[in-house]
Formats: sequence, C-alpha cells, structure tokens
Amino acid sequence: MATAVASTGILLAGWQSGAHIAETGASTTTSLSSSATSDSSTGTGTSTTGGTGTGSSSGTSAKSTTAATYDGAAVPTRFGTVQVQVTIQDGKITEVTPLELTDAERKSAQISSRAAPVLRSEVLQAQSASVQTIGGATVTSDAYLTSLQAALDAANF
Repeated sequence: MATAVASTGILLAGWQSGAHIAETGASTTTSLSSSATSDSSTGTGTSTTGGTGTGSSSGTSAKSTTAATYDGAAVPTRFGTVQVQVTIQDGKITEVTPLELTDAERKSAQISSRAAPVLRSEVLQAQSASVQTIGGATVTSDAYLTSLQAALDAANF
C-alpha cells in the first residue's frame, strides 16, 4: 500500500510539472506525458494533458486535464482599446484576463478597473459572454464582451 501511495505522489508531482516520469518496479510501470500548443488565425491555445498509469492487476489513471487560453480581438473605443484573454479548462470558462483596458484618460482607467472584475465574475458565473453591461461603463463593457466573444469563437466554445 505504501508503494501505491508513493507512486501516486510521484505521478501527481510529475503531472503538475509536466515532466515525463517512468517508474519501473515489480511489474509496475507509470508514464505521464504531454503538452501541446496550437495557434489559429483568430486566437492561440495551449493545452496540457495528463496520461495514465497502469498497475499489475488493476489500472489507475491521473485525471486528464486540458486547459487552453485564447486571446480575443483588440476592440478600439473612443476611450482606448480593450482586449481580453479567456482560459477554458475541461469545457468551462475558468478565467478571463484583461490584456488591455480603456485608459485614454484617468476617468476611463478608473471605470475600467472597477468594471473588469465585475464583468469577469458575471462571465464566470454565466459561462458565456451573454451578460449585462455595467452601468456607467457601457462602452468598456461592450468592448470587453465583444473581445471575449471573439476569444470564445476562436475556442469553438
């Protein structure tokens, strides 16, 4: 039993670091691999996949995880450009990161810095770009959601 726990710990440590691990012992082989990166004309994606390990009498497997990030379109507004990046993992939106927010003037920057976290929260809850704009930040909200939708389209989400 201690060997199985140690093997699982090694398997998980290798999976988290993305390393290739091979452990050979009394008829036990554990392997882990791979990471892949892909680009498309509308966005870029990165994925990481955990492999499986096999025991002598029964199979065990590491949880397969796929994560990809996609950049949305840079959307120009009269207050500056807005662009976001979305992370999709296991078929769910797990993160929305602003790459660029309106900053043409001090007030625009303040509005963006208040609106972006609210929009992020709403998008994560709704799991789509179909959320309401933030009052007082309509231009920023529209641009944020337009960029987000472009990223989701690039992800075929």
